[in-house]
Amino acid sequence: MIDLPPMIRLEQLSLQRGAQRLIDHADLNIHFGWKVALIGANGVGKSSLFKLILGELSQDTGELHKPASSKISNMAQEVSSSDRCALDYVLDGDKELRQLQSKLAIAEKEHSPELGELYAQLDAIDGYRAEARAHTLLNGLGFAANDANKPVQSFSGGWRIRLNLAQALMCRSELLLLDEPTNHLDLDATIWLEQWLNQYPGTLILISHDRAFVDATANQVVHLYQQQLALYKGNYSAFERMRAERLAQQQAAYDKQQAQIAHIESFVRRFKAKASKAKQAQSRIKELERMEMISAAHIDSPFSFRFDCSDKLSSPLLNLYNTELGYSEQSKILNGVSLSLVPGQRIGLLGRNGAGKSTLVKSLVGDLPLLSGERSCGEHLKIGYFAQHQLEALDMTASVMLHLQRIAPKATEAQLRSFAGSFGFSGDDALDPIGRFSGGEKARLALALIAWHKPNLLLLDEPTNHLDLEVRHALTLALQDFEGSIILVSHDRHLLANTVDQFLLVAEGNVTEFEGDLDDYHRWLASQRQEDSSPVITSEGRSQSAADRKEQKRIEAEKRSKLRPLRKALEKLDAQMEKLGQSLESLETQLADTDLYTDQRKDELKALLNQQAEAKSKLEGIELEWFETQEQLEALEQELV
Repeated sequence: MIDLPPMIRLEQLSLQRGAQRLIDHADLNIHFGWKVALIGANGVGKSSLFKLILGELSQDTGELHKPASSKISNMAQEVSSSDRCALDYVLDGDKELRQLQSKLAIAEKEHSPELGELYAQLDAIDGYRAEARAHTLLNGLGFAANDANKPVQSFSGGWRIRLNLAQALMCRSELLLLDEPTNHLDLDATIWLEQWLNQYPGTLILISHDRAFVDATANQVVHLYQQQLALYKGNYSAFERMRAERLAQQQAAYDKQQAQIAHIESFVRRFKAKASKAKQAQSRIKELERMEMISAAHIDSPFSFRFDCSDKLSSPLLNLYNTELGYSEQSKILNGVSLSLVPGQRIGLLGRNGAGKSTLVKSLVGDLPLLSGERSCGEHLKIGYFAQHQLEALDMTASVMLHLQRIAPKATEAQLRSFAGSFGFSGDDALDPIGRFSGGEKARLALALIAWHKPNLLLLDEPTNHLDLEVRHALTLALQDFEGSIILVSHDRHLLANTVDQFLLVAEGNVTEFEGDLDDYHRWLASQRQEDSSPVITSEGRSQSAADRKEQKRIEAEKRSKLRPLRKALEKLDAQMEKLGQSLESLETQLADTDLYTDQRKDELKALLNQQAEAKSKLEGIELEWFETQEQLEALEQELV
């Protein structure tokens, strides 16, 4: 067997950006077919190494070797404002396809003899199925069927990043570079991407701070640390084990490790003491038992923050009763939502993109008015709310210290500096305007501002976007220690598995308890995708497409939403009939008294007879209304069969 040379080889390579040395005389070999996770703290040079491989930067010393003919695909980080439709934008990722299509258009116009050869080339690169491949990518990344024809500029920034990812996957490459591909994905799309990457035949180099995602896709880890590149065989969990073994040999590290292990073991004992037999609870215990090994790999983390809970609690903290949620009557998203949050609850929200998870969180916060129903707050409710739009609301001209001073004017500078330091802001980082901060640093500041207020209910909507692995680890520990209630939306399965013990499924306009763990949810998603992609034969013998079924489900959801007011009306009419029936029984008992029919009580008799006649008339009217409402309900229910 002939050993092939490495696809990427770094020899004594150094890379400097401005005054900062990122890589110093490092060696690294990456072979064909490897799936490599490039990890390290924010700002150490991971993205710069990508630019070096792409030829956008040059090394300061040493050599970078790569095959000159390799087709490299890269996920763009810039947000496009193109007026091209989404489908064409994704197809543009296959540059060879576009070049052939351009040549074919000219050859067809000129009736060139090269037409046959060009058609053969198009067939060789699977060009006839290009649009189908693009649609598959769009669907997998969460786009609706009718999004393919919308202009790129009509999508929000996060969805444009998804289009950049689809464009990178569209390219038939030998080397694929992905920088934080899951940042703007939900859990559904993240799991789909894992499956796609596992089938990718080329070499993958991946930058990601989602440990579950890295575990599922990488078979090699390159750790960029202290200007060196260290290669570890295996996935992220294997890297943690090997790094823990190295660090545990150092006495200073060992002492800190023991304190961390004691903390985690205490948490595991407390959780086991109250864990039910629920499948997700048992799954979480297994995850927690792995935390001893994990902690050792994060001994040198600069982050040690916590979320203290307010001293005063109400039970329940917050109630939603029979609510309809959405942005207008025409865009109703969730129906009949009733939820009671009590201290100590830890809930993870599951559901496909667009199902209404963020809508539910915004409604709980009070940012989104209810369409109907009731929202009631406990007397001592204090909400800590994290969402991506809050990063944009930060004052870019103010420093971390100034942000803290504004919300805590009575705190001493020493108190504020200590608090800021626990979130990794010290020295100039705490005093400089945050306008230069990365997304991860802004997210850390937003979490710090929440923590200072000591909430008793944390509502966290994708808090890990832009956070590196060390901050995610610190956030996991902080949420484990939090004594209040948590509602968490996240595509980070490690965070979910280690911080919540109950799941709610947001799907098809409803919020229901999900009986299972994340593995069960993975299977549920797979069955949903199978249902969406498989053709369905209707009773009339027609094949029904996924788009048709999705539209049918939307129509059925609208019909189901119409059932609720009819059922509520029937309940109200039932209550009225029961009340009137009781009144009639009481009147008939009184009218059965023979003494009532004497001359002395004729006025009383007349009044009772009038009351009886009035009650009977009302009852007849209500019964008629009940039958009409029941007929409407049955007709609608028949349409849904």
